[in-house]
Amino acid sequence: MAPTRERRLIDTFVTLTDTLVDEYDVVDLLQNLVDSVVDIFDASAAGILLANQHQELEVVASTSERSSFVGLLQLDAGEGPCVECFATGRPVSVSDQAEMQRRWPTFAAASAESGYASVHAIPMRLRDTTLGSLNLFRETEGALNRDDAVAAQALTDVATISILQQRTLQHAALTQAQLQRALDSRVVIEQAKGFVAYTHSVDTEAAFELLRQYARSNQERLADVARAIVERRLVLPA
Repeated sequence: MAPTRERRLIDTFVTLTDTLVDEYDVVDLLQNLVDSVVDIFDASAAGILLANQHQELEVVASTSERSSFVGLLQLDAGEGPCVECFATGRPVSVSDQAEMQRRWPTFAAASAESGYASVHAIPMRLRDTTLGSLNLFRETEGALNRDDAVAAQALTDVATISILQQRTLQHAALTQAQLQRALDSRVVIEQAKGFVAYTHSVDTEAAFELLRQYARSNQERLADVARAIVERRLVLPA
């Protein structure tokens, strides 16, 4: 029997809270979060943006490896619900294309081209500090209902606390360094994905899954596995 929505939500909370008492891989944690929320909240795609040391948003996890989706998240025009959510530290829910067109014409055009009719952005925040945003994309119009909005914010809050555990606002430099390491790790992972996709004749999504499976099976950090592949110290089994 397939797990209920409530069971999936509980399992996701348990996975996130486990990181509060043990070491964890930030990139894998956030990837697990976006993988879970698309199912829990009936989204078509999801992605997480984190601010780098220059306060520029970068994609650190997404459910789609398509360049069009990643580009939509990180729109060069610097507009859209994801950007506004980070700037204000407040949730931004856009229920239809008409509203998107009124507020962010460039984003609306890119979103329509990708087939998304509504977007919901949830801030990754702790008190007055916003680290980034969790973004849900749906192919159907409609607002995120109150219960879903509360649950999505709660999941995002736990993920944020996990990233900032044992950090305080007085240790902002250490916090930013940790976030920058996560973003740098993603660059290495992207390189490894391309390499594995070429050597194993698979697409980038399948390549990413091979990387994650190997890291989990061998209890290694995803970034460490990716770096070993890029440096030709590791060859993944077929």
